[in-house]
Amino acid sequence: MIILQLDHVTKQFGGLVAVSSVDLEVPQGSIFSIIGPNGAGKTTLFNCITGFYRPEAGRIIFDGVSLVGLRPDQIAALGIARTYQNIRLFGRMTAIENILVGQHSRLKSGLAGALFRLPRTRREEQEALDKAHQLLDFVGLSGYGDMFAHNLPYGQQRRLELARALASEPRLLLLDEPAAGMNPKETEELMAFIRRIRDELGLTILLIEHDMRVVMGISDIVAVLDFGEKICEGTPQEVRCNPRVIEAYLGKGAA
Repeated sequence: MIILQLDHVTKQFGGLVAVSSVDLEVPQGSIFSIIGPNGAGKTTLFNCITGFYRPEAGRIIFDGVSLVGLRPDQIAALGIARTYQNIRLFGRMTAIENILVGQHSRLKSGLAGALFRLPRTRREEQEALDKAHQLLDFVGLSGYGDMFAHNLPYGQQRRLELARALASEPRLLLLDEPAAGMNPKETEELMAFIRRIRDELGLTILLIEHDMRVVMGISDIVAVLDFGEKICEGTPQEVRCNPRVIEAYLGKGAA
């Protein structure tokens, strides 16, 4: 089953075509990686999927629903969550509070319930708090719930950002360079953790990553962008040996 389909998606900024007629089909339950040199259009494509940009042309279909024209919060409510290349936690909120923010789209209590402390609202708040502690434990941060996010080490901040994304109960998780800034040990742990998210939670993962060890080590399918165009798609081994991919990264001489 294809959970995410992109047909001829094009995004331009003035005269610059950042994404040019890109087609993708992401199978449900897969780890699908998008790679390419800097400026290839990878993050722009993520921003089109998540509603931050509206493409000039093409279709983006998530589980049968068109995403083009929807707001980011509407897309999140459909079951798509993401992390960012640069960590965007609420630094002066605790780890638990950051995760509770991630649950916002799934909470049903309104203003009246919050003002009058209705029983349903109190139950929902307790359930949200319990779930936040479960997610802290899942990402390996048990015991850090009361620590301010900006006081956590870098690798733990990455894990907290993942916990916040998972709090929205997504079916598709977009990870934008999750290994950026990590040391080799943290990167190995991240690879195992991404597999665990897919296997234990049943999520589909769409990944942008520059670390080829990560891409080749965990991906089912890899697509390669260069100057906004998709130049190759296949298994990690097929992509690794493709002359156009080698040329995009290392130049014609290397290819």
